[in-house]
Amino acid sequence: MTWLTQFDRVSLREFIRVDAWFLASVVAILALGLVMVSSASISISESIHGHPYFFMVRQSLYLLLGLMFGAVMLSLPTAQLQKWGILMMGLSLILLILVLVPGIGKSVNGSRRWINLVVFNLQASEVAKVCMVVYVSGYLVRRADRVREGWVGFVLPLCLCSVFLLFLLFEPDFGASVVLLGTVMVLLFLGGAPLYQFLLLLAAAVCMLGVVAISESYRLKRLMNFIDPWADPFNEGYQLSQALIAYGRGEWFGLGLGNSVQKLSYLPEAHTDFVFSIWVEETGMVGGLLLILLFGLMVSRAFKIGYRAMSLDRPFAAYMCFGFAILILAQVIINIGVNTGFLPTKGLTLPLISFGGSSLIITLASLFVVARVDVENRRAQWSDSSANTDKESER
Repeated sequence: MTWLTQFDRVSLREFIRVDAWFLASVVAILALGLVMVSSASISISESIHGHPYFFMVRQSLYLLLGLMFGAVMLSLPTAQLQKWGILMMGLSLILLILVLVPGIGKSVNGSRRWINLVVFNLQASEVAKVCMVVYVSGYLVRRADRVREGWVGFVLPLCLCSVFLLFLLFEPDFGASVVLLGTVMVLLFLGGAPLYQFLLLLAAAVCMLGVVAISESYRLKRLMNFIDPWADPFNEGYQLSQALIAYGRGEWFGLGLGNSVQKLSYLPEAHTDFVFSIWVEETGMVGGLLLILLFGLMVSRAFKIGYRAMSLDRPFAAYMCFGFAILILAQVIINIGVNTGFLPTKGLTLPLISFGGSSLIITLASLFVVARVDVENRRAQWSDSSANTDKESER
């Protein structure tokens, strides 16, 4: 079939030569995530499904699907992704529209964010974030001069992004809106947008998000309760106060894996949005810092792969690495900020750690694209060195 010719298989030898620190950090975080989903979900799994490891088994299946999909992305040349950027953006916008259609979109806890695919629930916002990174990366290559020289090239992708934000707010998914807008703006800045334009639009974006945050009563309540969760610890401030209790129990070295008390139906969403609190309760402050360092290592190596691509005159691949790294970094910061009470409560998962099919599969796909960029970097370096050797031999 002709579509198979668009793929370019990466050999095992090439894959094991991918940045060792990047691969090691991804594997370590995945392993810790599987352990924590197993531990944090025991109580709710037993009470809902009558089996203590229901969510662990599901997460293992999601991981397998993510690795299979990631292998496909690893075999897809970045040049092909660049060609598909506009198409991917359009398809992700269609998903954001479909998720709002009754009978197609699935509602959970008052938010309509998922499409039931039988095997797992696809969260449209996860797809939209990754597709937007691919599109903006291509835009920065096609319209590099416009982005650097005037307002039009800088504002156009933000206008498109605002359409995505509108549908995300209809779901509603305020957290994904913040992550998507922030990622696009940072990518435009990295693409050469003047600093004064970036700062002016950043101020405008902060004001706009602030208005959106206080426009709904439930968002305003979250803001007030985040400031002082102990003012109403058994109602609006319950989730955050229970998360803070988990930190207090964990102290420096934790209660030990599997020994969390808060996961026993005290802390809601213990295996999803608040899994970091359970991790710290069981492993302590030392464990929490270790996980943060692993995320920092993974993101920094993704940036390094991107910088290497830029030095090899591969800007599209570089921008994708930067974009995916920013996406993951933003979600980590927001999730941990929410868990620790530094940010208002938002429904954002901790990448590769929290339970959930969409987040795990889509995040793995983006990381495999970063691995693909590293493979292509090494191929380009080898090609350049071979060409230089041939020139030397001709002399």
